[in-house]
Amino acid sequence: MIKLNIVLLEPEIPQNTGNIGRTCNAMGACLHLIEPLGFSIEDKYLKRAGLDYWKELNVKSYINYTDFLVRNPQGQKVFLSKKATIPCDRFCYSDNIYLIFGKESVGLPEKMLKENVNSCVRVPMSSGSRSLNIANTVAIISYEVMRQHSFLGLDVGVVDAS
Repeated sequence: MIKLNIVLLEPEIPQNTGNIGRTCNAMGACLHLIEPLGFSIEDKYLKRAGLDYWKELNVKSYINYTDFLVRNPQGQKVFLSKKATIPCDRFCYSDNIYLIFGKESVGLPEKMLKENVNSCVRVPMSSGSRSLNIANTVAIISYEVMRQHSFLGLDVGVVDAS
């Protein structure tokens, strides 16, 4: 079984977090929120974007990144950044993985990226693009992880070979 974890470092926009929660629900993933948050967990926009999935979601909160690391010492940590040089489809994801995303406005801290350069991946995009929406990026990377693991644990429907 794949243990997929989505980690948001200091998320700022409740609608993005709500949409990411929906993706986590669809993937059977745990959502980790590292404070400070730019909104309240009770925010109506978070709830609206997360729809009725939010109440079923496995959400864990942390006071800071150190707290997150102390409470989650195991598992592969992968850092998402447009500054990374490794394309997301060229990286080998383990079956116990934490995908770490930064703030919508500035991404992950430069120091964190430099300390983890071999575990930083990016979604390829045109050279003129500044960034992708974080909720879209979470979906893209999550599905790439699951694709590499043959979508183990997900309902892939009936495959018609004819």
